[in-house]
Amino acid sequence: MTDLAGKNNLQVYPLSECALTIEFRKSIDDAIVTRVNAFDRLLNKKGMPGMYQTVPAYASLTVFFDPLILLNSSLPGKTGFDKARNYLLELNEEIGLSLELEGSSLITIPVCYGGEFGGDLEYVAAYTKLNNEAVIKLHSEAVYKVCMIGFIPGFAYLGGLSPALEIPRKGTPVKVAPGAVGIAGSQTGIYPLETPGGWQIIGRTPVCLFDAKRSQPSLLKTGDRVKFEPITFSEFEKYSGG
Repeated sequence: MTDLAGKNNLQVYPLSECALTIEFRKSIDDAIVTRVNAFDRLLNKKGMPGMYQTVPAYASLTVFFDPLILLNSSLPGKTGFDKARNYLLELNEEIGLSLELEGSSLITIPVCYGGEFGGDLEYVAAYTKLNNEAVIKLHSEAVYKVCMIGFIPGFAYLGGLSPALEIPRKGTPVKVAPGAVGIAGSQTGIYPLETPGGWQIIGRTPVCLFDAKRSQPSLLKTGDRVKFEPITFSEFEKYSGG
């Protein structure tokens, strides 16, 4: 483990000869998510010798690279890890507030709440001591941030859920349809593909969240902001072409 000095102390862990993880802090909050995303954008903008992929998470960033290219680069350091460490130290000193909102898009996602698309809406309402309309209002009024992509391709973990809607996940996972919108703990998210899932499903979107044929397969990326727009069943069918 290596301490990197700077505005925020970083911990750098070598994962293998071709990957390392930068840990920004052990706690998770909106400021750290913002900093991880800003650092990721800056690193991808500046580049690092041999780097071919970065994977941001809530409080960390994993960097994948070709160890031979990195080792043979002109960066200072005796080993590939030393070179990466020194480079990241300098990069951490460059990052600033001006980067925090750069590349942050607001994406509106239409959602048909309840009924056959949101079988757990009434349970969520009962658990939170709200009615269905209040749950929908609270869920659709908030602006969420994509904290990370994971679990399955294109699944976005969204932070910013109202504390009034926090609810435990299901005890046993069930089959979840593509586009299902769910709540678990203090997060909300959208299932891009059919998969077993344990989140409480309150609605569904007709929007395709992941398509391997697109130049950018995942509609959402870390750092994006998301807002949900309630739609009717007929609007859902029209959107879907049904």
